[in-house]
Amino acid sequence: MAYTDTKPGERLQITFTHAMPYEWSVGLYGSKFFKEIKENGRFVGIRCPDCGKVYVPPRRVCGPCFKELTELVPLSDTGVITAFSIVNYPFIDPNTGSQRPIPYTYGYIRLDGADSIFSHIINETDLSKIKVGMRVRAVFKDKKDMQGNIQDILHFEIIG
Repeated sequence: MAYTDTKPGERLQITFTHAMPYEWSVGLYGSKFFKEIKENGRFVGIRCPDCGKVYVPPRRVCGPCFKELTELVPLSDTGVITAFSIVNYPFIDPNTGSQRPIPYTYGYIRLDGADSIFSHIINETDLSKIKVGMRVRAVFKDKKDMQGNIQDILHFEIIG
């Protein structure tokens, strides 16, 4: 790592000379979530035994109840847009290592049957054609191309 000193008003610049590869685990329920997408082209959530809330992606503990979650439930591939943003700022997509084409729409979607929101790309960038409350459907990769990760979901498309 090289450190470059700066004068007032200049940016600090740090250059790393060594690769920093890393891996992480998505955990037991994250694995089941991605396996369900890859093998069956559908979403799975998890239900709280006390309050009945369904979370997607699945998590280990219910936030309000602090109860351990174990009951996986199938969910629809359709839902409602609860919020969205049309992004016009270029950046390097960490999943691909390439610059993400702009503009693109990032949305928060409440899948039918779930109580939490799921965030992903929506394939509409025309502000006059997208609104909170619109219904959307997940579009998955072809089964033969599935890899068991978030990129197996290509985007959500507006259906009404």
